[in-house]
Amino acid sequence: MSAIERYSAPTSLDEAAEILRAGNVTVFAGGTDLMVQSQIGKVQLKPVLMNIRRIAGMHGIRAEGGAIRVGALTTMTELLESELVRERLGILRAACDHFASDQLRNAATLGGNICNASPAGDTLVPLLVLNARVVLVSKPNGSIARRAVPLAEFFAGPGRTQRLPGELLTEIEIPEPPAGFHGMFFKFGTRPALDISTIAIGLGAVRDAGRLRDVRVAYGSVAPTPIRGPLTEAALEGRAPDAATIEAAVRAAAEETHPISDVRASGWYRSEMMSVARPNAIWV
Repeated sequence: MSAIERYSAPTSLDEAAEILRAGNVTVFAGGTDLMVQSQIGKVQLKPVLMNIRRIAGMHGIRAEGGAIRVGALTTMTELLESELVRERLGILRAACDHFASDQLRNAATLGGNICNASPAGDTLVPLLVLNARVVLVSKPNGSIARRAVPLAEFFAGPGRTQRLPGELLTEIEIPEPPAGFHGMFFKFGTRPALDISTIAIGLGAVRDAGRLRDVRVAYGSVAPTPIRGPLTEAALEGRAPDAATIEAAVRAAAEETHPISDVRASGWYRSEMMSVARPNAIWV
């Protein structure tokens, strides 16, 4: 682990952005991933360690402007306990319910889970289904600048994102799901929680007159990043969820996912699980 020369705990976004602009900063929030990765040498801490937990305005969950806005410092426990999440973002709540242990849920933040950019990140699959965007803040020219990036474009590879060194992820914007939208999160591993997923699947749609519309499908642990499944979505969109449609969706899923072999499972096993975890369960 690298030597830390300075510890900083800003209380405002402006102060944090100024520290980031100076460079050589490791951002720290819950630390449930960062501390482990730094101890095993996967991450080298930079000279400045910045704890962002005290920054005002980066906590909380609210509905505003046709979107549900979640502060990046919101913990998994807070998401689980939120009535707004329970009522409107059930698929995200289901993922949080499978997230590690109570102790880790109390510390782990949504922003941290996103920035960790694991292909197996539990919250990333439902957030893709929900068409989430991340809000990034920086101070390139002495004043605060913001940019929003669709989550589907945010991941660049295992552990890598499009966040620039001087940027801080401050908020997650989730467009209000349409009326009648229902989603389901499926995670398979050795244990339902306290384990990294072998595969993860998120499914969402509106059932209208017996047919599916606004279908959204996302996968985790089957590619270098969490991904949307456009071929699977096309196989389900506008169709009744009968046996033929489900079979077509399974074939599409096999075509657009390419699982790897690692210590948790072989690529073959992951592919087999994809065919077993059929999406018809969501529609019955």
